[in-house]
This record gives sequence, structure tokens and C-alpha cells, in this order.
Amino acid sequence: MQKPGIPKGTRDFTPLVTARRNYIFDTIRSVFRLYGFQPIETPAMENLSTLMGKYGEEGDKLLFKVLNSGDFLKDVDRDNLTNAEANKLATKISEKGLRYDLTVPFARYVVMYRNEITFPFRRYQIQPVWRADRPQKGRYREFYQCDADMIGSDSLINEAELLLMTQEVFSRLGLGIIIKLNNRKILAGIASHIGHPDKLTDITMAIDKLDKIGRENVEKELTERGLDEEAITALSPVFDLQGSNREKISGLRQLLSQSDIGLKGIEELENVLNLAEQAGLNCPLEFDLTLARGLNYYTGAIIEVKSTEAAIGSISGGGRYDNLTGIFGLDGVSGVGISYGADRIYDVLEQTGRFPESLGSLTTVLLTNFGDNEQNFAFSLLQKLRSAGINAEIYPDQGKLKKQMTYANANRIPFVVLIGEDEMQSGLLTLKDMTAGTQDKITPQELIERLMPLN
Repeated sequence: MQKPGIPKGTRDFTPLVTARRNYIFDTIRSVFRLYGFQPIETPAMENLSTLMGKYGEEGDKLLFKVLNSGDFLKDVDRDNLTNAEANKLATKISEKGLRYDLTVPFARYVVMYRNEITFPFRRYQIQPVWRADRPQKGRYREFYQCDADMIGSDSLINEAELLLMTQEVFSRLGLGIIIKLNNRKILAGIASHIGHPDKLTDITMAIDKLDKIGRENVEKELTERGLDEEAITALSPVFDLQGSNREKISGLRQLLSQSDIGLKGIEELENVLNLAEQAGLNCPLEFDLTLARGLNYYTGAIIEVKSTEAAIGSISGGGRYDNLTGIFGLDGVSGVGISYGADRIYDVLEQTGRFPESLGSLTTVLLTNFGDNEQNFAFSLLQKLRSAGINAEIYPDQGKLKKQMTYANANRIPFVVLIGEDEMQSGLLTLKDMTAGTQDKITPQELIERLMPLN
């Protein structure tokens, strides 16, 4: 007999976990709507030509590829099988892949529906994505992202709005955060300053790992990526930059005084900081020069959010992409967006005990079932409760009270209505509060009035 199981990095969700996840989705969705974003959805599968080359070298390796239907080996040179030319083979046997994120599919969507979209276009999307990563705590192969993007506008107001929206999301979830901010143009200026403008991608991919592997290992990786000792030494002021956001900007402005693109990035960063401050952003906001987020499509602001209450990686991130749609035939359309990692947010809420207790059950009240007459009486009452909008259920099998109470406890049902001969004759129901352990005699109408505010 085959032992049941699921692939590593994927999960089943119990009713309690699903209720908690929906709490996260509903909270984020309500803030998206508050800020004027419209919902869309895209397919789980995209053409590999849509996905490849958008996430950097490491990102491409993490794409889940889907075998072509039917005889997927029919067009393959059998020599490729023996020579193990994996890259060539993959393109022949697989034309589709599971989406890696929601941003690239969104860019494809914008190009395909450009005649139906009013720009600037604000969209949100809450769907699963897949990455062939090594599973570990807080990192899964299948996970949900909650994205919001503004496309068709160059205004830095959009960046500031994303910061404010992020503050609102985590305020509603009751979590402390720090928002980290950088700008890709500043990183380009640094690459130019150390004499390696052609190594921007290598530099950003390495320094983005600073928190994970430390400075010594980052410098080692930079050497392996072709930077000489003089260039790595020239990066020291970048690693050593200290002080407040304004002090860091002042020091960096001097360091990059000869770099037009670097100064442009500093100007954009400063404007976003000013706009956010004027709008009342009050959560911690840090200019982090090592923040790179190793995605090749970012061209301006880079945003990352971390929890101040749990040791876990980033729980949200995003940035500005000036011409992602250009690769699909629509040039000059700038966008900026952010993605909230629902799975990591779940882990933080669980670690900090911030999930509302009321999420334990969708049922407010259980009606007992002791016999045919009691069942008929309860079934009639059940429909009145549901007509009043009260989440209610009846125990389906006639049985002993202990078994029915055990069921209510196991499913975290806060109230049980006991219906026996006395209750049917008197018209007064026995309502048991499972949390307080108390019992009251109550009429059906009083029962409805008491339970309605709880739904």
C-alpha cells in the first residue's frame, strides 16, 4: 500500500490554518481596496519565454518547468539525452512553467490588454506562485503572494503610497515592522564609482546576501564574480555607511558626486522620504544601501519589509520597474509595486500569538440532537438562526450529550443549545457558553438577539 504524502515545500491546510490565512488575505485585500487597487487573476502557467531572463541567473534556475503534453521527447535529438545538455533539452521538452512571481505575468497582462486598461492602472492580485527552492523554515516551493502595482505613472507619489499602504497593512495585523528602502540607480552609481559599471548585476546579487552570509563571504563572492581587490576596497565606504537616513544620503552624495545616475537615485530616494514623512508615515523607515533584491527588472526604488518581532526573512518587498513591459512590445510604461508574503506573515503572527481567538471556528452555535422529536424541533430552529445570519449547525447523529459536547469543543464552537423535552415544552432553550462554562435559559428570539452581533 502506498503511503500518502505531498511534495516537499508544499502544505495541506487544516480548517483552523485556512481561517487564519483567510484573515491575512482579507486584511490585505481590504487595504488594497482602500487605496483604489482593482483585482485581476492570471494563469498558474505561463509560457517559459515570458518567464525566462526576468529574474536573474539564480531566479531562472528556480523556475518549475512543465513538460509538454503527449510525447515530449519526439523532437529531441537522442544525443542530447546521452550528453546531458540540460539547458538545450529543457527548451525542447518544456514550453511552459509555473509562475515565479506575479509581477512578470502582470507585465504580460498589461501588454495584452493595453487597449482595455485606463492608465495609470492600479491592480492587486492574490494568488500562489512556485519556486524550485530548497525548502526550509519560512521558505516554501508553493506559496501565496499578495501584490499591488501602479503602472503607467512615473510619479514618486506612488512609492510613498506603497510605504503608507504597507504601514496600514501591518498596523491592522498588529505587527511591528521596519521598512528598508534603497534605489537601483544608487547601486548603478556605486558600480560605476568602483570602475565596474558592467558588473551591476553581479554586485547587487552579492551584496543582497550581506545579512545572510556576512561581509567576508560577500567580498569572496565578489572576487569570484570578477571584481579585483581595488574595486572591492572601493566598496568599503558603502559597507561602512552609518548614521541617520539624512546622514547616509549626505555621505553618499559626496561619494557619488561624479555619477549622474547615482545622484539621480539619491534625489529620488530623498523625495520619497520627504513625501512619506509629509503624509504621516510613522513606522521605522531605514535607508539600507546593501538592499538590492536580486531581481534584474528593478530600475528605481527598492523596498523591503522585515518584522521587528520575529527572526525571519523579509515579509514584503517590491520596487520600481521602468520598462518591464518593453520586453513584451510596449515600451515606456513605468510601474512600481509591492508584494506581501502571506506565508511568512502567517509564521510571524503565529510566533507572536497575534491571530484573533475568534478565528478558531466558523460556527457560532451547535444545536444538540437527542431524538426524533428533538431533532425536528432543532431543525426548525436552525433555519431561523441561519435566516438571521447566524452561523449554526445541528449535530447530525442522535447521541449522548458527552459526544456532542466533545464535538463542539474540538471544533471551537463557542455556544451549544441543549434541546430536550423540558425545552420543547417550556419554549425556553438551554444555552451553554463553552468558554465561560455557564448556562442560561433563553427564548428563541433572545437567542437570535444574543448571537447576531457575533457574526
